[in-house]
Amino acid sequence: MQEPFRDPAIPISDRIDDLVRRLTLEEKVGLLHQYQAPVERLGLGAFRTGTEALHGLAWLGPATVFPQAVGLASTWDPDLVRRVGEATSDEVLAFHHKDPAGAGRNVWAPVVNPLRDPRWGRNEEGYSEDPWLTGVMATAYARGLRGSAPEVLKTAPTLKHFLAYNNETDRCTTSSNLPPRVLREYELPAFRPPIEAGVAVAVMPSYNLVNGRPAHLSPLIGEALRAWAPDDLLVVSDAYAPGNLTALQGYHDTLPEAYAHAIKAGLDSFTQDDDRSEATLGHVRDALSQGLLAEEDVDQAVRHALSIRFRLGEFDPATPYDDISDNVVNCPEHQALAREAARRSFVLLKNDGLLPLDGVTKVAVIGQLGDALLEDWYSGTLPYAVTARQGLGERCETVFCEAVDRVTLTAEAGPVAADPAGGPLSVDPGSGAGLFDLFDWGGGAYALRAVTTGRFVSVDGVTLVNDQPGPNGWEVRQTFRMEERPRGTLALRHISTGCYVGAADDGVLRLVDDADQAVWLAMDVVRSGTDQAARLAAAADVAVVVVGDHPLVNGRETEDRMTLALAPGQDAVVRAVREANPRTVMVITSGYPLTWTDDEVPAVLWSAHGGQEYGHALAEVLFGDADPEGRLTQTWYRSEQELPDLLDYDIIASDATYLYFRGVPLHPFGHGLSYTTFEYADLRVQRDGDLVRARVTVTNTGPRPGVEVVQFYTHQQRSRVKQPLRRLRGFEKVRLAPGESRAVSLTLPVSELAFWDVTRSRFVVESAPHQLMVGRSATDLRLSARFEVDGETVPPQSGLLRAAAHDEYDAITFVDETKVDGDAVRSDAEGAWILFRQVDLSGATTCVATAGSMEGGMITLRRGDPLYGEALATFPVSRTGRYAYHAVTASLAPADGVHDLYAVFENDGVTLARLDFGAGA
Repeated sequence: MQEPFRDPAIPISDRIDDLVRRLTLEEKVGLLHQYQAPVERLGLGAFRTGTEALHGLAWLGPATVFPQAVGLASTWDPDLVRRVGEATSDEVLAFHHKDPAGAGRNVWAPVVNPLRDPRWGRNEEGYSEDPWLTGVMATAYARGLRGSAPEVLKTAPTLKHFLAYNNETDRCTTSSNLPPRVLREYELPAFRPPIEAGVAVAVMPSYNLVNGRPAHLSPLIGEALRAWAPDDLLVVSDAYAPGNLTALQGYHDTLPEAYAHAIKAGLDSFTQDDDRSEATLGHVRDALSQGLLAEEDVDQAVRHALSIRFRLGEFDPATPYDDISDNVVNCPEHQALAREAARRSFVLLKNDGLLPLDGVTKVAVIGQLGDALLEDWYSGTLPYAVTARQGLGERCETVFCEAVDRVTLTAEAGPVAADPAGGPLSVDPGSGAGLFDLFDWGGGAYALRAVTTGRFVSVDGVTLVNDQPGPNGWEVRQTFRMEERPRGTLALRHISTGCYVGAADDGVLRLVDDADQAVWLAMDVVRSGTDQAARLAAAADVAVVVVGDHPLVNGRETEDRMTLALAPGQDAVVRAVREANPRTVMVITSGYPLTWTDDEVPAVLWSAHGGQEYGHALAEVLFGDADPEGRLTQTWYRSEQELPDLLDYDIIASDATYLYFRGVPLHPFGHGLSYTTFEYADLRVQRDGDLVRARVTVTNTGPRPGVEVVQFYTHQQRSRVKQPLRRLRGFEKVRLAPGESRAVSLTLPVSELAFWDVTRSRFVVESAPHQLMVGRSATDLRLSARFEVDGETVPPQSGLLRAAAHDEYDAITFVDETKVDGDAVRSDAEGAWILFRQVDLSGATTCVATAGSMEGGMITLRRGDPLYGEALATFPVSRTGRYAYHAVTASLAPADGVHDLYAVFENDGVTLARLDFGAGA
């Protein structure tokens, strides 16, 4: 007789109940690891979470490689992004059917962290600095991944990384400071749409802490994520993150404590110790035996884990996707889609009329990226590669050079030579000087390629060899920094290890710990890359200089970048080429915004690393077969000096992202030029009940067909709080023939104009005038119209004031009030303060401050000003433990009426949880 859990006619919740009842506690525990144990007596096979599929299937062999995620988003085409997700899921299924254990169907994509800071090492993994646009693209990609069958998942998409994760620097120990408005208006909105739509069915917490609490223990997993989800939501840990709870983070003393807390907070699957699950599950068993965890807690986690497997059709007789075969991998349809996605992702940043190319017979293709396609850490393996040189070479005559310096390295004892067999580098007085090509990847990171082998210098153990195709791997061992030494010499420092390059007694170059043991090397240029590039450019009709980043160097997972500047060596090539041939196009290939020094380059085109069809797509755009239809999804600043500290997550206070940035960017959010021109006219805006409706007419006024991305923004003109300067509310991509016009509409629910009211911990729509703006980018706004919204007026606050729900602050850190839930604030310096606006003190005679401090201290309550305002009360804070608080009662000086109140911390290290004026009211 068939068990009920295998009957697809029964509701899934009932089937899960049936299976959970049949499992022993030990069998349930076995399902809490990434590598879920089989239950042979019930016919349950093994199951593994986690197949990488960020922009194509990764890590499992050749598969279709699409543009990086930030490039897909730059298409501003959700349907295209959905189709890329659908193709990716096809290939996941094909690999799964060949190797079920090696290619699981729980895919770890998309990444929905808003791109708050372009210095983030993983910028290319996200979609946009705008949370709404991020949600739109993530929903589209996840919809493609999950498949079209309503009842059965094709794959199970997992959102990464919850929450407030935009730094690699000390990522496991830093805490992201999130005021309530930033949390509710910026971070959470990126996660909500794909979960609420039911297309993302799992979430991965991030490595960092948020307001002092590890993200893997966040109460928001249950309070927000699972509240949005229409079905069970699986929560999987990031790799090795559970172990950090006691190790790097020291949040709990023992792993049974930590793992019990994680499960109770909502974690269902431990990605720890790869496929070695025994130690992890042993800690879960210990938590159960110690009474830290109940079987009901385990049951809840098991339900979430099994829900995904049921919805994938694992226990059904058949699924709609059983016939997907290996034939879909890199099939012609997917190749065509890769080409389309790459073509539509190109953003024309600047054009003085040079593009599209016309009447060109000879093109000089120049640059380190001119004849190379690079894979990032989450790329698939390229099945083939159409480079810029190849793509342009199919259209006209091309000449090419990498434009890198060819150098020799000479120590005092003799020249450095490379083993022709790829073996060790050595100082050999008896041989001729070895030749090396020097690649500048920015941020002081260089790679050396031995001319004799065409292979890159790497470190094998501690020995320098020349046997690698380029920088590669999780631990990149092919990059070096150059440190100046006397008499014009230099020392090489290995970036991965921090060790220096020294010469052993036998002359072999090996790593040494001590800088004093580093060998001093004279570097002589025997062929200048800039000179070679200039000569080549001068003899061509047009020069195309392809510059950018290496996805594994100077910014990647585990490493942020400190600058946005194009690598100096590449920057010099651009200037030299443009001076030699004014008809120069700079093509930037990068996963993040860049800056450069030559303002006179007539045409600049950007894309993310574009996948296998990059070269074909580039040629189509350069020669005008297609209009450049990409638009930027994040601000391109003029310098990293315009950015706040990398760890400053408060975009409101720091005026960060296009929402609040008050400067003039190099290129604004939404920017992208066309080969034609567009005119906007007849903007109409009206309130229609709970909706705002807008309509504008867009006309192609140029001589060519073109693509326009019509962007709608709003700005609230009067408010109790600081409002964004502009916020994207909608967009539409239109394709127009010359002279053609089209009406483009926006329908916006008034509820979406709400902001988070810290005084009442809920969203509120204020009564206020708003400006609706429409145009080509966040700063190129062609028309605007005013409309009024009848909403609420935020009343004065009174009674209980939570310290974390203040209006402004200075020199404070958000911390966890308890290990389980709640936020508080802690002073970082003497004189730190938090501000509560419009507090009604009518009738209040006392105030109770709930506070604590490891060293003790004092809090002063001042009216109107943190320095000179009248002191209404003082609260002596005695010494307490980290999570212990005293309720300190103080009498209030007479102050009836509504006032702005400052809680001023007279000492650092004082934690305040709340102020309560209710007792004396």
